[in-house]
Amino acid sequence: MSNDIPANAYVILGLAHCFVQVDGKLQPVQIIEPIPSAALEALLHGLPTSYSEAHALTYSQAMDTANVLSHFPSTAHLCDDYGERLAAATRTYIARPQSTAHIPLGDTYRDFNTSTERKRVLNSERMVTAADNIKQHAYTHQVL
Repeated sequence: MSNDIPANAYVILGLAHCFVQVDGKLQPVQIIEPIPSAALEALLHGLPTSYSEAHALTYSQAMDTANVLSHFPSTAHLCDDYGERLAAATRTYIARPQSTAHIPLGDTYRDFNTSTERKRVLNSERMVTAADNIKQHAYTHQVL
């Protein structure tokens, strides 16, 4: 546990429907990850998201991974850097306490606008090529 975060601090954990690329094919995977307060507020306004559910927990409950896994489907996995991301997300609710009113502590929210139309691929690699460069006029950097 991070020393500067109270055990009873509020945090949201979401279930994200993502994909990983295996042998050139996309495979679905469910990821449990903390949702920062600003992201939660945007998602509650109906933006399309990979999240299907969110659970309001205390920081100490969220640090207990066995407890966390019991709230989600057995096929779900914790996100990479879970502890660091959990601490960071928890701090956003401490800084913006009005965000804790959206989902009461201990409750689950499932009315997201869940969509996988724009697939969230976790292990994709972006290859930058010369074609990605923005074409500029010859005189762009000249003093006229």
